[in-house]
Amino acid sequence: MRQFGSILSFCISALWCGSVLAQAYPAQPIRLVQPWASGAASEVVLRLVADRLAVALKQPVIVENKPGAGSILGTEYVAKAAPDGYTLLGSFNSAIAPGPLMYSTLPYDPLTDFVHIALIGVYPQYIIVRTDSPVKSLQEFLALVKSKPGAINYASAGVGTSGFLAAELLKQITGLNMVHVPYKGPSPAISDLLGGRLDMVLTASAAELARAGKVRVLAVTNDKRVPIYPDIPTVDEIVPGVQAVSYVGISAPAKTPRAITSRLESEIIAILTTPEMLTRLSDPALAIAPKPLGSEKYLEFIRNEIRVWSPVIKAGNIRVD
Repeated sequence: MRQFGSILSFCISALWCGSVLAQAYPAQPIRLVQPWASGAASEVVLRLVADRLAVALKQPVIVENKPGAGSILGTEYVAKAAPDGYTLLGSFNSAIAPGPLMYSTLPYDPLTDFVHIALIGVYPQYIIVRTDSPVKSLQEFLALVKSKPGAINYASAGVGTSGFLAAELLKQITGLNMVHVPYKGPSPAISDLLGGRLDMVLTASAAELARAGKVRVLAVTNDKRVPIYPDIPTVDEIVPGVQAVSYVGISAPAKTPRAITSRLESEIIAILTTPEMLTRLSDPALAIAPKPLGSEKYLEFIRNEIRVWSPVIKAGNIRVD
């Protein structure tokens, strides 16, 4: 009985300490590391969340850019930061999953070195062609590739990006032969598409171009149709099994106290599910599809990305280092 009483006392004490910690946090400004250079749409999304999180926590939440090595450097910085809740990470597919599957070595473990607090949303890839292209649908594009093996090209923002992986998966499932032209970002690829030097581009940066009538969207790689284009099919509707998205979430260093990460999760999900925020995130200029998921579901989402893309990356012998 004495031993049971000691255990009970310890548990009550731990719960009380956790509650006090959550109430005391935060006592100073919080840094939210954005592991990309300034100017990306994902930074706008993180700043929207940070501004509202600052109001909820009554402390500044400062978005800090730490770019380098395709988001690896900033992610490593947070992995090695003090686990006190004052350094958070804007977490992305490039550095968490499936990106790490394409590196032979990484300076952190994307699963064990972080607490993945919440998913904000995903960036579907758009399959686009010029508006003067005779191709009017994804089915017609696939038929064109089949009729001219090795003659049709497509571009992505680079090897290892979601657009590249979507096309790689599409090629592996259909057995089609088309030529990949890698670029260092979406803008030059889209310029060459409009200039007639490319047949097709996969990019997350197509919504505004399509609305302006500069490109035709054939399909999206999301798991469901995007609200701004309800008549545009998903690739999965035409070639089952092809889904590919980029994503952005918020994570913290491993060993950050559960009381702190639980509070952050609660506040972030509350922010993301307000009608005002859902409307703001759905702005075509941001190109993001809101997908608010808490810690458990976010981790499940990440694990699924690893399960889906590991065999694709292995089969394609894809390496970015």
